[in-house]
Amino acid sequence: MNRQQRTKLYDNQLRAYNEGTVEQINDQWIFFDEETEEAAMLDDFLQQEIEIFRLNRWKKGVLVEPGMIRSGSDTLMLRDHDQVRIRKHLIYSLERLLEGINDDAFFQFVTTLNSLDFSIYDCIYCYNHLSFLSDENRKDGVNFIVFDNQDQICNVQHHFCYFEKVNDRFEFTLNTGKRLIIEKIIS
Repeated sequence: MNRQQRTKLYDNQLRAYNEGTVEQINDQWIFFDEETEEAAMLDDFLQQEIEIFRLNRWKKGVLVEPGMIRSGSDTLMLRDHDQVRIRKHLIYSLERLLEGINDDAFFQFVTTLNSLDFSIYDCIYCYNHLSFLSDENRKDGVNFIVFDNQDQICNVQHHFCYFEKVNDRFEFTLNTGKRLIIEKIIS
């Protein structure tokens, strides 16, 4: 699995975006989140990936100024009540963890999480013990990750041992009591 395939898995995650509309009020652009019904200054999202719904499709770009999106060599101007979505950020420790595990473990972890109706963007807590072992020859320990999809909570324990063999075991436990364990061992 290459970087492009990982990126595609990120892009296909549920709840990867804050979706809503924009309005210009008193010469300031305001974003209204359709899920939370909260309002935020569009200035807070400068230089972030944003998509605008135009001509029945999502057009990807970067918010370079409030009201202005750069999409490739094009510049798109926002209009009142435009439908937009702004990519959410992953929790930093989870992002580092996902970058640090091998492709097979990454794929199995993300697809299993998705099969339980969770997204990596549902992460509310991540303790990445692996990040503290970067100078170690033998790396073993446990990472703790908690996800909340608004309907259920999922706690994941990632047991790892990287030495002569690469061993990743993910234990998923939902608040309903459902449990699932996957393990990947590479010699």
